[in-house]
Amino acid sequence: MPLRCVYTDLDGTMLGPGGSLFRDAEGGFSMAQARAIEACHRAGVEIVVMSGRREPQVRELARLMGQGSYIYEAGCAYAIDRETTLLTGDLQPTEEGTIYEQLEARGTPRALFDHFEGRLEYHDPWHHGRVLSHLFRGKVDVEEANRLLAERGEADLRLLDNGAIGTPMATVEGRTHAYHLVPAIVSKANAAAAHARARGYAPGECIAVGDSVEDLEVAAAVGHFFVVANGPEHDPGLRAAMASWDNVTVTEEPMGDGFYEAVVSALMENR
Repeated sequence: MPLRCVYTDLDGTMLGPGGSLFRDAEGGFSMAQARAIEACHRAGVEIVVMSGRREPQVRELARLMGQGSYIYEAGCAYAIDRETTLLTGDLQPTEEGTIYEQLEARGTPRALFDHFEGRLEYHDPWHHGRVLSHLFRGKVDVEEANRLLAERGEADLRLLDNGAIGTPMATVEGRTHAYHLVPAIVSKANAAAAHARARGYAPGECIAVGDSVEDLEVAAAVGHFFVVANGPEHDPGLRAAMASWDNVTVTEEPMGDGFYEAVVSALMENR
């Protein structure tokens, strides 16, 4: 079955340190990501970036790569050729405000900050300008957070772990993680599946690449999922979660080199 689409996470996967398309895991200059994009272009394979970042950022990155589709705010929505589709279920922007503003008015972020005092905070400055979700950083138990949301009568929301990041917190030991507060229906997996249906792609015609537990869920929507090597190195929970999937491969190389490795191996396998 020919390869038709690559769904890829950005930070820690396709992008190197500092969010650079042209840096490898050690910060050296690299053309690996660009070569992977070129290989997909030559083969007629679409690349869809899927990110927790807000829409303007993801749109511009997709445009720079010559791609017309992207998934943003951790799967809250996807776009194809400038047409956006929200995937937030019953939670929708209203006259009362954006989804971000509605959750803020509920007091949900404050309740999480109070419960996980010193272990969770806004991922400043990247939490600004969001409209569909809230972005945090820290080190918390996601299952505990979601139990708290349910106890508050907010089972329509969930906290998801988008993987280890490099921004330290004085009150947290080890690597912090990025977390998204989103409508419960939201996931990158759901967004990738919705995009594939809209494009007419079968799961077996798609692969995905990522570095987090949340990214790993996309394995359900594609024929093969690749975890870049730095993912399980930085997050033992990701390695444990991989045991539940039979279509997952860990690349030998980290970040952009791992992305290149995934794309090239998939193209060769599907020739």
